[in-house]
Amino acid sequence: MRGLHGASVESIAREAGITQAYVFQIFGTKKALFLELVAGAFDLIIAALRTGVPAEPAAIMLQLHGLASCGDPDIRAQVRDGVARTWQVVADSTDLDPVTIKSYLAFGMLDNMVAALGVGALSEPWAEGLRTPIRPGLFAHITTDTNR
Repeated sequence: MRGLHGASVESIAREAGITQAYVFQIFGTKKALFLELVAGAFDLIIAALRTGVPAEPAAIMLQLHGLASCGDPDIRAQVRDGVARTWQVVADSTDLDPVTIKSYLAFGMLDNMVAALGVGALSEPWAEGLRTPIRPGLFAHITTDTNR
């Protein structure tokens, strides 16, 4: 994963086993390809939320690349859409209030950071702390009243 500006269309095509011309035929531009990949990454993460199966590391890295590229208005719009869809899936599938949803998603972003950093392979105390499991009821104390 090298992000929008770090990867060449040539290397992307080679890795996919297709020609560079075919990539441009399908997507038109490298940015359009990146936008599709970011949208797909959010789709995979949302599917993981629905099923409880962890998202693929590539989806997490693409989400992070999208966030890092939000200086571009088109990418920002795509990432906003992905975050909005993620929020809505959590809101629709739980009875959580907005403050608790925000806390839940914040822990999810921390989990994404843990995955991106490869913390699972480290035995240092900070890494072990980051791997602490989130158990049911963690957010029970967070309410609209306690967040004032």
